[in-house]
Amino acid sequence: MGEQRIVLPGGAGLVGQNLVVRLKERGSRNLAVIDKHRANLAILAQLHPEVEAVEADLAVPGPWQDLVSRADVVVLLQAQIGGEERAAFEHNNVEATRRILEALRRDSPPYLVHVSSSVVASVVDDLYSETKRAQEQLVLDSGIPCPVLRPTLMYGWFDRKHLGWLSRFMRRVPVFPIPGDGKYMRQPLYVGDFCNIIIGCIDKRTPGGIFNISGLERIDYIDMIREIKAVTGASCLILPIPYRLFHLLLAVWGTFDRNPPFTTQQLEALCADDEFEVIDWPGIFGVDYTPFREAIAETFTHPAYGDVVLEF
Repeated sequence: MGEQRIVLPGGAGLVGQNLVVRLKERGSRNLAVIDKHRANLAILAQLHPEVEAVEADLAVPGPWQDLVSRADVVVLLQAQIGGEERAAFEHNNVEATRRILEALRRDSPPYLVHVSSSVVASVVDDLYSETKRAQEQLVLDSGIPCPVLRPTLMYGWFDRKHLGWLSRFMRRVPVFPIPGDGKYMRQPLYVGDFCNIIIGCIDKRTPGGIFNISGLERIDYIDMIREIKAVTGASCLILPIPYRLFHLLLAVWGTFDRNPPFTTQQLEALCADDEFEVIDWPGIFGVDYTPFREAIAETFTHPAYGDVVLEF
């Protein structure tokens, strides 16, 4: 793996930052990350000065396309996860993917891994799920054989949204609100395990196919929050409040914050009655599973990465 040229479009986010750490541990010495988020790219460059960090908007043609065309391996990571504006989701999830696929060599394309999302098979129909479905279809229609990985909710080092944001929020407030009774079954996936799956794909050159990568433990949202509170030592009171009130408070928040950390659409997705397929991904990809409690402790107590916070 050491000399392979591995390029990570959108690699300054949650999965990319974790993947760089694990690729380096596996001996990779020829890595490039392309991302338009200047602050998060700077964090990556500070942690890994030997990695080529390129600031570029992947939806706009530019010199970055040459990096993609010369790659041995490309892992598609770019995604608009949150926000309220359709244009941003279309720009970052659909148009950026179209540009990346255009840059790939047709005569001898690199080995491609596409990071999709479990939301493409969700009952939820919001801007994220809609544009992730369109993104995945672009990849499937490209004719380039590649594994399509559909992870569920992920958590781990560098988590600027989801459980990472919630952990920081609960350490700042005396009361931590829970929508309704909080008994919304989740299948959280440790990003460290997911990165090992990606590396397994690269090692084995896993051929085309769609893989639903769900967390192996089913756990209610309120129990996840309790576990995070215990690990981080937060002293807040966990307080269930009526769902409608919670929704209203998020809507009001959204009128003052153009890029809120948690939106009404994400609340609706949280409470949706989704249960995703569980496959034997440890056996398929030859990786170990990290139990939720162990993974949460590693996430928030790691001496080098536990306190690194990315921007939205």
